[in-house]
Amino acid sequence: MKQIRKGRLILEDGTVYEGRVFGAPRPTSGEVVFNTGMVGYPESLTDPSYFGQILVFTYPLIGNYGVPKPPADRELPPPFESRRIQVRGLVVATYSGEYSHWSAGRSLGTWLQDEGIPALEGIDTRALTKKLREKGTMLGKIVVDGEEEPEFYDPNRENLVQQVSFPEPTRYGKGKHRIVLYDCGCKESILRDLLRLNVEVLRVPWDFELEQADADAVFLSNGPGDPKMCRKTVLQIRKALQANIPVFGVCLGNQLLALAAGANTYKLKFGHRSQNQPVQDLQNGHGFVTSQNHGYAVDTATLPPEWEPWFINLNDGTNEGIRHRSGRFRSVQFHPEASPGPEDSKYLLEEFIAGLKHGT
Repeated sequence: MKQIRKGRLILEDGTVYEGRVFGAPRPTSGEVVFNTGMVGYPESLTDPSYFGQILVFTYPLIGNYGVPKPPADRELPPPFESRRIQVRGLVVATYSGEYSHWSAGRSLGTWLQDEGIPALEGIDTRALTKKLREKGTMLGKIVVDGEEEPEFYDPNRENLVQQVSFPEPTRYGKGKHRIVLYDCGCKESILRDLLRLNVEVLRVPWDFELEQADADAVFLSNGPGDPKMCRKTVLQIRKALQANIPVFGVCLGNQLLALAAGANTYKLKFGHRSQNQPVQDLQNGHGFVTSQNHGYAVDTATLPPEWEPWFINLNDGTNEGIRHRSGRFRSVQFHPEASPGPEDSKYLLEEFIAGLKHGT
C-alpha cells in the first residue's frame, strides 16, 4: 500500500492549511492564486501566465478525466498550452487518481510527478479562496513532512517573461500577411487560431528587434508577471506604433500596449482567473462571457487622449481592453482563443486578420 505523505500550505501571514501530498513529494514556494473554472486543468497547468505561481482550483474535484499522453511530434496538440507544466505547485480540495476519458493516457498525479511539481489535496479551497479575496494575493509555500522548508519566493520581483519567452524566431504557416507574434509566454492555442486564419506567423522572443522582420502586423501574447518588467518589449511596440503597423494584444499584451502608449498599469488585489468573466464592449454595449488569467490591469484614467477604453469588466469595472481612435492598435485583457472557456469573443481575432486583408 502506497504511503500517504502529509503536507502543508503556509501563507506569508502565517496561516497554515493541512493536506495530503500527491504529485512530486518535494517543497516549493510562489505566489498563491486561485482559478474558479470547472474544467481545463491541463490547459491551465501548462499556461505560461501561471509561471511562478501556486495554483488553487476552487472546483472541488480535480483529475477525474486524466491527462492525454505526451505529444510525440513537433506540433503541440490541444489541450497543452506549452510543453511543460508552468505552475510551481497545485492545491485542490479532492484529487481523483482514477480517471475516465477517451483521450486520457495517465493520471494528473503521474503527470505532476513526472515533471517534478508538488501538489496538495484535502485543503479547504473555499476557505483559502475567501481569504485570498479578502486579504489579497499572498506568497505561500508547500511544505512536505520530512523535507526542508523552503523560503518564500516572490515571482513578481523577476522578469518572468524572459524565462518563458520563445528562445528564437520561428516561422509557421503560409499566407499573404506576416504576423510578428511577440511570445511573452504565448499559449499555443493563440498560435493555432492565428494559423487557422491563413497567415504566416513569425514567433519571436520578447526582446526581438522589430526592424529585423518585415511585419504586416504585430501580435502581443499573454504572459506572466509585472508588465513593467518588459521594457524591451514596450520599446518594440512603440516602434510599431510609430511605423503605423497594426497591433493586437491579448492579456499581458493589453498591458504592454498601454505602457507603450504612455498609460500606467497596476496590480489587482487578487486578479481574474476563471472562465466566466463578464465583459462589455463599450463601442456597442454588447456583453460577452470570457476566459481570463491575469493579475495586473490597465489604469484607464492614464490613457492618452487618442486612446480609449474598449471593454470593461462587469464585475469590478476594471479595464478589459483599449484601442487607438484610428482603430489600427487595439488589445483585450481577456482571451479570445479561450482554451479553456467560452469562445464568444473569438471573432476579434478574425476581425483583426480580416482588417489586414482589406487594408484597414
